[in-house]
Amino acid sequence: MSNVVEIDGRRAAYRAGKITITESMSIPWVMRNHAHDRAEQIVFERKSSINTWVPVTWRQFYAEVRALARGLLALGVEPNDHIAIMSHSRYEFALFDQATWAVGAQLIPIYETDSTDQARWIVKDSQCRMAIAETPQIRDVLAPLLPELDHFEAIHVVEENAVEKISAKGSLALDPEIDRRIDATTADDLATIIYTSGTTGLPKGARLTHRNLLHVAINGPLDDGLSRIIGGMQRSLLALPMAHVFARFICLMSMYSGNVTGFAPDAKNLVSDVQSFRPTYILAVPRIFEKIYNAADAKAGKGLKLKLFRHFAKVAIEYSRALDKPGGPSLALKAEHRLGERLVYSSIRSILGGNLRNSISGGAPLGARLGHFFRGVGINVYEGYGLTETSAPTSVNTPHFMRIGSVGPAYPGCYVSVDDDGEILGKGDHIFVGYNNNSEATAAAFTEDGWFRTGDLGEIDDDGFIFITGRKKELIVTAGGKNVAPAVLEDRLRGHPLISQVVVVGDQKPFIGALVTLDSEMLPGWLRNHGLPEMSASEASEDPQVLAAIDRAIKRANDSVSRAESIRKFRILPIDFTVANGYMTPSMKVKRASVIRDFNEEIERIYAAG
Repeated sequence: MSNVVEIDGRRAAYRAGKITITESMSIPWVMRNHAHDRAEQIVFERKSSINTWVPVTWRQFYAEVRALARGLLALGVEPNDHIAIMSHSRYEFALFDQATWAVGAQLIPIYETDSTDQARWIVKDSQCRMAIAETPQIRDVLAPLLPELDHFEAIHVVEENAVEKISAKGSLALDPEIDRRIDATTADDLATIIYTSGTTGLPKGARLTHRNLLHVAINGPLDDGLSRIIGGMQRSLLALPMAHVFARFICLMSMYSGNVTGFAPDAKNLVSDVQSFRPTYILAVPRIFEKIYNAADAKAGKGLKLKLFRHFAKVAIEYSRALDKPGGPSLALKAEHRLGERLVYSSIRSILGGNLRNSISGGAPLGARLGHFFRGVGINVYEGYGLTETSAPTSVNTPHFMRIGSVGPAYPGCYVSVDDDGEILGKGDHIFVGYNNNSEATAAAFTEDGWFRTGDLGEIDDDGFIFITGRKKELIVTAGGKNVAPAVLEDRLRGHPLISQVVVVGDQKPFIGALVTLDSEMLPGWLRNHGLPEMSASEASEDPQVLAAIDRAIKRANDSVSRAESIRKFRILPIDFTVANGYMTPSMKVKRASVIRDFNEEIERIYAAG
C-alpha cells in the first residue's frame, strides 16, 4: 500500500491522523479531563529510596499538579511567564511541566550537563523569571545569573524539597483561577521553547505550541499500527533527558495513551532499571540500544560463552534479514535460530526485564545491523525520524509499515517531501511556529510555500518509506542524539599557539572527537620555549609533550560546553590544511567534507577503542 500523495505540487509521504487538534484543546485541558476520567488508573511509577517502584494514580498525580500550581500562583507566576528547568528526567520534571501549563506559563528546559555560559544564553533569550534546579550542584551552575539578569528572580531546588515548599505557599482559594487559566489556553498558545544548537554556536529556541505537541502525542497512540506498540496498558521506561524534545513527547504520549511511565535518569543504572521496571516498550536513541547490546556481550563473559553469543548474534541478524526476502529464512536458518532462542536470545530478553517486545528509536540513525540484531532476538526496534522543530516525530516504522534501514513512512497527520536539492521537507500541525527572537532564522527555515527545511538529505520510495542519506548542515548529531555545533570548540582551540586547524567529528558516533593540525610557523618557538629540540610537524604530532599540551587545551575548551558536547579523544594529523592541498577554500574555510572523507581512517582510529 502506497503512502504517497500530491500536495502543493509536491510528491509527499503522508498517512492520515485520527484527530485534528481544535482551537479549544490544550495540554492542561486534556490532562484535566484524563485526571477526571481515569482517576484510579496508574500513570507513573516512582523509584523509592530502596529501589522499588511505587505506583502513582492519576488522582494522586493531578492532586500534586494542582497543589504545585497553587503555589506557583502564590509566587506570582503570570500567564506566559517562562520558568527554566535544569534536571535529569524524573517524576518532578513531569510534575512541574503540568503545573506550569496549568497556570498558563511555560517550562523552558536546559540540559543538566550545560555550563553556566550555555544556561545564561537560554535564560536570557527566553527571559526566564525563575528556575527549577534538580540539585544544589545544578543550582550553583545557575546562581551566577541571579545578580546579572534583572528578570531572573529565584532558583528552587528539587532535592531541597522545592515541590513541597512551593505547594505549601498556595491555598484552595486559588483553584478557580487555575481552571480559568486552563480554559483560557488555546491550541496555538506557546507550550515551550526548546533550544537546539545551531552552526553559529548559539542555540536557537524552537517555539512549540500546544497544537504541535498534542498533534503528535494524540495521533500516535490512535494509529492502527502504532497502537500495537504504544497503545494503552503498556509500560514504558523513559531513559532520555527531558530537555530533549523526544523525551518530552514520549512522556505526554504515554500519559495520553494510558500507559505507565517510569524514569531512568542515570544511564549507568539503565540495565538494572529496565530489569526491575519490566517495560513492554521503550523509546530511545541509538546509543541506548548500543549499551543494551554491549551489556549482553559483556554478560556473555569470555571463552566459549562469548563465542557462542557472538555466533548467535550473527544468526539473529541473518534471520532478520531473511524475513524481508521472498521465501523468508531457510529451514537450516530457522533451526539455528531456534537453537539460538534456547541458548542466547531468551537470556538477552531477560536482561531487559523479560517483557520488552517493542521499541522505537529516534534522534540519530540506528543502523540496519542493530535493527536486525534486535528483531532477530525477538525485540522489534521501529526506527523513526524527527527534529526539535517537528515536535519530535515526523516519520516512523510501524508493525503495519516497516522497512529496516528506512525511518519509516510519515507519522500520522504529517507530510514529508523532498526538495529539488534532496533536502527533506516537512509540513503539518507538528511543525514549530518559529525561533525565539530570531525572525531571520525562522524565515530561512521555511520554503516559499511554507515547508520546513530539515537540513537533512534523503529520498522517498514509491511506498512512502523515507530514507535519510546525509546531512545538509554541518551540525553533528551523536549516536546519543545530542546536537553539537562544532564551531564553538573549533574556534576556541584555534586560539592555541600550537594549533592551526581543528575539525570536530562525531556524527553518529558515541562521543565527540577532533582532528587537529599543528601551526608550523609557531611550532619552532613553542618547542624552544619548552626546552625541546627542533622537530617537524609530523614528528611533533607524536611527541608526548606536544600531545599533553593539546590535551590541556582541549580540556580548557571543553569547559565552555556540556559533557555530551566535549571532545573525548583527538588525533594530530601530520599535515596542515591549506588552499594548495585542497583542504581550505580561498576564503580560508576548512573543506569539512573533504577532510572527513580523506582522513576517515584517522577518525576511525579515534573510535577504535570504543
